[in-house]
Amino acid sequence: MIWSLLQAIYDTSVPIPSEPEILEPALDDVEYFHVAPQVYQLLKQQERLGGLPAAYRDRLKLKYDETVRTNLYIHYENERILQAFEDSGIAVIPLKGVRFAMKYFGHIGARGTSDIDLLLHESDMKRAEACIRQFGFTCEEKPIRAHFHRSFSKPLAGTNHSLTVELHWGLLMEGTSSFSIAPFWREAEPLKPYKQVMELSEYHQFYMICLHGWKHALDSPKYLIDIVQLLEVSGDRISFDRLLQDASIHRTYKRIASTLSVVYKQFPYLEARKPLKLANRRGNWWYYDAGRGKKKNALLRYARFLQYQWLDFDSPIHSLAASIHYMESLVLFRKGVRTNDQTEV
Repeated sequence: MIWSLLQAIYDTSVPIPSEPEILEPALDDVEYFHVAPQVYQLLKQQERLGGLPAAYRDRLKLKYDETVRTNLYIHYENERILQAFEDSGIAVIPLKGVRFAMKYFGHIGARGTSDIDLLLHESDMKRAEACIRQFGFTCEEKPIRAHFHRSFSKPLAGTNHSLTVELHWGLLMEGTSSFSIAPFWREAEPLKPYKQVMELSEYHQFYMICLHGWKHALDSPKYLIDIVQLLEVSGDRISFDRLLQDASIHRTYKRIASTLSVVYKQFPYLEARKPLKLANRRGNWWYYDAGRGKKKNALLRYARFLQYQWLDFDSPIHSLAASIHYMESLVLFRKGVRTNDQTEV
């Protein structure tokens, strides 16, 4: 299982597993969830790759090299768009993506990405759409009422894949919280050498990544890895007191508490690294085996879905609004309509 490997990577007092009966299923999971670049980069940084048999190192490096090639192209497209926004005077904040991989994981290929996520002021959306259309992103996905981003894609030459740009003006569905994006903008700083391109503060980066993982129900280890990696890099400068206070005001407290509870359960070394003081731990219905390949358990997945859809909201009204949004998305999906809600935040 992947957790024995991930826990050993982050808790360096634990040796990297060497037994084939542990490593083989762990690396199967790593490949299944597309986290080989993270695992390879972290082991490389720690100078612990040599602890793996050569065959396993080669498997990780193959996926890592593939990610480097893909991310180089995405980075090229991303920088073209950012420069166009800069030239047009459109303020923008890149979310996650290649820059996130470089800053928090230490290499352009250290974290796979499949699209370009950009945060803008809603008032700039029309101009931003015009900018990205000039680069061939003309295929617009059908939006959902009360959603918080729009998606545009273009085909990748010589492949059956496409590259998507998501233009965000928020992070959560309308009507499901009292969340405001304004503080994220106020504390953002210019990303050199740009003036209009900003980057989130470390605190808001962490807040966003927690919401991002929750939005996907933590259904892959990659969301937990993102959170743990931010705690490793920026944890000393991130205030949990502020986070939980802000989450209470924004009515996202249960979402943040549930997400962090699961992360701390899977990575117990964090209790000493950065103590998490919660009156009640949440996320008790999160089970890894509920979402893994042949091990998928329908009952566990359903229990987790109920928690995610109903119990992780601070207000019954917010739960109801989220359920309505979910049903609208499901109806469109069954009609064969691809929507923003079926892409990553």
